[in-house]
Amino acid sequence: MTDKELIMQAVKVREQAYAPYSRFRVGAALLASDGKVYTGCNVENASFGITCCAERTALFKAVSEGKRTFTAIAVVGGADSAPDTDCFPCGVCRQALCEFCGGDFRVITGTVENFSVFTLEELMPHSFRM
Repeated sequence: MTDKELIMQAVKVREQAYAPYSRFRVGAALLASDGKVYTGCNVENASFGITCCAERTALFKAVSEGKRTFTAIAVVGGADSAPDTDCFPCGVCRQALCEFCGGDFRVITGTVENFSVFTLEELMPHSFRM
């Protein structure tokens, strides 16, 4: 799967985001090492601490279906109308990804027309790992 195809899946699932409070909709598409893609969107709650980010939604969906190894994630987000140019995983999501992904895991962010690729190590140097 190409990076652009992964971004396109994140854009599509972003439409399902439930973000009535922040109005910031996020979509994520997580690529497992076997080529299967797991998608997720952010789901907000009036008690904002209960909110679940798109990246963790995709990750937890994959883990709940038995997947444990991943190669990349595409993340898109922005105001209600259209994704911004970059939307990076928050610190909590970065740490959740570190639980299952190595430093060379790719994080793709941006839009279908203009995206960037980073490694998890670049975004989470000196991460906490067991």
